[in-house]
Amino acid sequence: MIIIPPYLKKGNTLGLLCPAGYMPIKKATTCIQTLESWGFNVVIGKTLQGKQKNYFSGTDKERLDDFQTMLNDENIKAILCARGGYGVSRIIDDINFSKFKKNPKWIIGFSDITVFHAHINRQYKIATLHSSMAAAFNDEGFKNEYILSIKKALTGANNTYTCNAHQLNHLGTATGELIGGNLALIAHLIGSKSAYQTANKILFIEDVGEYLYNIDRMFVQLKRAGMLNNLKGLIIGKFAELKDTTSPFGATVYNIIHHHVKDYHYPICYDFPVGHVTENVALKVGVEHTLTVQKNKVTLKESTLR
Repeated sequence: MIIIPPYLKKGNTLGLLCPAGYMPIKKATTCIQTLESWGFNVVIGKTLQGKQKNYFSGTDKERLDDFQTMLNDENIKAILCARGGYGVSRIIDDINFSKFKKNPKWIIGFSDITVFHAHINRQYKIATLHSSMAAAFNDEGFKNEYILSIKKALTGANNTYTCNAHQLNHLGTATGELIGGNLALIAHLIGSKSAYQTANKILFIEDVGEYLYNIDRMFVQLKRAGMLNNLKGLIIGKFAELKDTTSPFGATVYNIIHHHVKDYHYPICYDFPVGHVTENVALKVGVEHTLTVQKNKVTLKESTLR
């Protein structure tokens, strides 16, 4: 049974930090101001205020300590990761989740933050929030429906999302626990204690900046690991900024994925609004959803059960 952290109310405190790649605090200013305009107090972590350490927002220990401090602080009701990049898997095994288990809070973000989503889902059965991060608030992004979906999710709204039909879709309806995130990170975690258990779940996947052949390779890995066999449903999100080799791979990304999943009989939808693009809706990982794939549209609806 999944545990859902308390939803946020006005006056609650939300922490903002960088547990992986570096982000200068000036790029998070709009995010901070928006969160405050939503009625939340914001505590800024040392990793968002400190100096860049090569690729990272601090040493492994500095990033670990910053996250651990916010995780243990009972006054902080949610932690929004300002950016992803790479680095969470370097610290995940050293985080002490004992206080978090007793006092769950929302862990928010996507991309490399998929490590948190998968680890917490696998080990503690506590819901998390897959959503855009600080940079997406810039350039008036804070006004769009995708950023506003974060506020709705954190304050307890049951979000329902729709998207257009796609010619590769598999029609059908499925209800199950929603899990997922970045394809590269899901594949990266296979064989570890953070790996998703996918049986009877609805899995969503997105990615950015990958070579087409690597998308193919990662789907081969998911298949060989048995992660696609017993799904209730599969949601294929956005695949942005893809690259090809000098000798072309010879297929589009969705055709590559279709090749690997076409023989499964559960509902599958393509081009769902989740990924490294503006159209990135907030999804509650671990919470039961119903996926309905029809000829004319796709609907993903969060269960009303609490």
